[in-house]
Amino acid sequence: MTFAEAEKMLASCGQEHVLEYWKNLSKSERAVLLEQISTIDPKSIKACRAALGKSVSQVDTSKGKAPKVAVLKGAALKRAIAAGEKELSSGRVAALLVAGGQGSRLGYDGPKGCYSIGPVTGAPLFYFHARKILARSIRYGAAIPFYVMTSEANNADTVRCFEENDYFGLDPENVFFFTQGMWPGMTEDGRIILDKIGHIFMSPDGHGGLLAALKRSGALDDMKKRGIKSVFFFQVDNPLVEIADPAFIGHHILEKSEYSLKLCAKRDPFEKVGMPMLVGDRYRMVEYTEMTEEQCLRKKNGKLYYLYGSPAIHVFDRDFLAREAAKAMPLHLAYKKISYVKDGKVVKPDSPNGYKFEKFIFDVLPNAKRAAFLAFDQKDEFSPVKNAEGSDSPETCRADMQDKWRRQLAEGGIIVPPSLPIEIDPVYALDKADILRTGLVLEADML
Repeated sequence: MTFAEAEKMLASCGQEHVLEYWKNLSKSERAVLLEQISTIDPKSIKACRAALGKSVSQVDTSKGKAPKVAVLKGAALKRAIAAGEKELSSGRVAALLVAGGQGSRLGYDGPKGCYSIGPVTGAPLFYFHARKILARSIRYGAAIPFYVMTSEANNADTVRCFEENDYFGLDPENVFFFTQGMWPGMTEDGRIILDKIGHIFMSPDGHGGLLAALKRSGALDDMKKRGIKSVFFFQVDNPLVEIADPAFIGHHILEKSEYSLKLCAKRDPFEKVGMPMLVGDRYRMVEYTEMTEEQCLRKKNGKLYYLYGSPAIHVFDRDFLAREAAKAMPLHLAYKKISYVKDGKVVKPDSPNGYKFEKFIFDVLPNAKRAAFLAFDQKDEFSPVKNAEGSDSPETCRADMQDKWRRQLAEGGIIVPPSLPIEIDPVYALDKADILRTGLVLEADML
């Protein structure tokens, strides 16, 4: 982009001030600023300005209903597994990982996916995800293409991590990296914020931004060429996730669902998780802040009526993603303290002064013609790494990983005492069935 092109584009959306300090910039600083400006869509800027001072329209949930959540057992479980295995064997399943975050909250300077979590080896989060995908691909004799959404801040380091570890055994041809979008911050009167004289303050556009990013990067076209039908979505901070679980994939297929969610029972009525709710004839994700105390505590048959929350483990129909990627999504605003330039100097505010804009993936749930919900046991599939210490920390996650392996080994008659650290490569033993088949070898290795 040239200066003249940038000037014309900014004028079209009332943001000429972004070039105010052009004459004070070095050649390299000008190049950076022009690169930032080139990523800005005037239509998006107008949408952001229109959203200022507004909130996403709230839906009356007073007459909402809890969704029917399937608990697969017996013949139903066998049918779902068979349907899922057919999809996997036919190469119609892809994995989609949201991995744009940094490990700063964990005291780690780098992509969160590179954070060491292996109880014995210290392997990074990416290792466990990639090895599960590889194990599933080997088991079903078909590739599971792996789409990894990064951010501008961590893309290079993420790719380097995969390269330095030989893609954790995956074929590089089946790994597709793409970056999520970045949105400029704005003042209350709709002016783009400069956090330096030659730099626009930008922030990630949220996990909902993956739809536009999938389209922009060519990932959706790549999925179509590969014949992908079902896309398993998960987040980087949960190494317990059962990626492309055949029962979940099969349930999604059998229900003819466009958007399927795995849900787990809340640990307490007021746990800070989103909950799906049937409002009218459409399902919506309702935040805990939108629920009344009466709704949170309401019980049916001795259990919470709104028992299940979402940890962001989904399966999407690829055609649904493509359809939604062509639409505008609601914008969620966050009022934050953002450094800004005044009279050529950087000012750090003492109170919030600007807005960040995000899109949330669950906002497309009401657009799904059919949705499905499947219950799972939190102790087996969800233990995120979010905090440096306390709950949902590396310490609790490593303990949960080992507890799961110990339970699986115990079913094969192998008792591993809590004092003995344990770690199992998913390619060696992906799940309980593999562990039972290879139990004698594991026992011999440990002696």
